[in-house]
Amino acid sequence: MMDINKVAFIGLGIMGAPMAGHLQQKGFNTTAYNRTHSKAKAWQALYNGKIAATPREAARDADIVFMCIGNDNDVRGVVYGDDGILAGLKPGAILIDHTTASATLAHELENACHKQGNHFMDCPVSGGQSGAEKGSLTIMCGGDEQTFAIAKPVMEAYARQIQLVGKCGAGQRCKMVNQICIAGVLQGLSEGLLLAETVGLDIHQVVETLKYGAAGSWQMENRAETMAKNEFNFGFAIDWMRKDLGICLEEAERQNIDLPLTRQVDERYAELQQEGCGRMDTSALILALKK
Repeated sequence: MMDINKVAFIGLGIMGAPMAGHLQQKGFNTTAYNRTHSKAKAWQALYNGKIAATPREAARDADIVFMCIGNDNDVRGVVYGDDGILAGLKPGAILIDHTTASATLAHELENACHKQGNHFMDCPVSGGQSGAEKGSLTIMCGGDEQTFAIAKPVMEAYARQIQLVGKCGAGQRCKMVNQICIAGVLQGLSEGLLLAETVGLDIHQVVETLKYGAAGSWQMENRAETMAKNEFNFGFAIDWMRKDLGICLEEAERQNIDLPLTRQVDERYAELQQEGCGRMDTSALILALKK
């Protein structure tokens, strides 16, 4: 078991910044990098950590390098090249990708790491901005058991549930399942709320009644009443969900399976994007039913 002292975190968005902050606060010597330097400076001022000018500089001498970026190409942009993470990784170091990305990218990065004597795990997260800030994320990990055993105690700085679900790529595929389930729940919740509103039920009473039964869900408890009030200026944006559902549908095509509900929800989100709603929370799906 490695004694992890120095870590790096690449990507200081609404998820990455608090995750990196938890690492620094839990005693890990953390160096962070963000493409927008002002965000890196703000993170440094808040958490008293170190910041680097390039991903390579951040990765230098780190035992584990974490990433939480936007999409496949964004990840490639910080991993490869003269100033990329791979150029700075010391022998035996671990690269962990928390980005919700494709399983294809996970296999690509695993091969790139192994070629130069490093280890890789794909570890997408669930729990949103609130979970990142509270340190209560769920992490779905793909990789080998030895690397997982080293990384898990470090990831516990910002996670409540960490599970190795299989070899490389399994973490991303598990996250696909997560996003598909959320899409289905939001579709059902939207239709249920539409009926409740139409027949004049009190939404608060409905939620308080149903949340303890078989229909209960995180989405019902946290989004139903705001959906009824047409409040969508928070949480996980439609733009991000469409990126994730696109990954799910591409994987389904590779596996030769059909995901009809996922396609339907994705199409409705596409319509909402065209109407300028892309930055709204995914619970805005109900608006597609009210046209």
